[in-house]
Amino acid sequence: MGEPDQPSTARMIDYWLGGADHLPVDVAAATAFEQAYGPCAPVFRELRAFLGRAVRAIAAQGVDGFLVFGAGVPTMGNVHEVAAEATVLYTDVDPVTIRLGQRILAGSDRVGYGFGDATDIGTIDPAQLHRFVPGWGRRPVGVVFLGLAAFLDDDTLMRTFDELYAAAAPGSLLAVDFDTEELATHPQALAMMGPTFRMRPPAAFAPLLGRWAPTADGIVPVSRWRPDGVPAEVPDAFYGALAVRGED
Repeated sequence: MGEPDQPSTARMIDYWLGGADHLPVDVAAATAFEQAYGPCAPVFRELRAFLGRAVRAIAAQGVDGFLVFGAGVPTMGNVHEVAAEATVLYTDVDPVTIRLGQRILAGSDRVGYGFGDATDIGTIDPAQLHRFVPGWGRRPVGVVFLGLAAFLDDDTLMRTFDELYAAAAPGSLLAVDFDTEELATHPQALAMMGPTFRMRPPAAFAPLLGRWAPTADGIVPVSRWRPDGVPAEVPDAFYGALAVRGED
């Protein structure tokens, strides 16, 4: 895998989830962030649990192909581990993360990992897209869009969702999360997120989805989206939703 000298958010999350695909530089960065904010593992475990519940809900609709943007490390309950019968294409823009993902998934005939910029669907290799999401554009698929909205301005995010809506077949489902203003009272942690990080109040989330229609569950803290039992008590750092591509 090599020894990158810069931490990776994907590998930091792997560390918080209890995975094995991270490096000392990632642990150091994760520790520094926790010193500025507080324990992150419970928050990210709830976000990953939301992913699992959303993917199961999508699969329960008969969907067996998933396109994942900003995929990060494809382990610790990621999409192909939850939807064990589905085909999955993970995408990311970070070359180191892509190579790590390809190494982890080497030998799988139903899961791929390649370059893909969520804001430009055309950056995805068409051969990979048609191999691992064979129904793309023709039958309902699952689109996973987690960890990205906070790094896109409103106009870019709305355009991206609109382009995904136009490209996906009716009945497709979108799993998405949004960052709240949780870090507003933790200025040191907020500074670590970089200048492109955008916090938003919950009232701003629904309009950003455009034509994608949230299910009856709404856009709620991820721990409260179809929880398995009593919701975990964690800060409401992330809101999540499952949204449907209509027939228009």
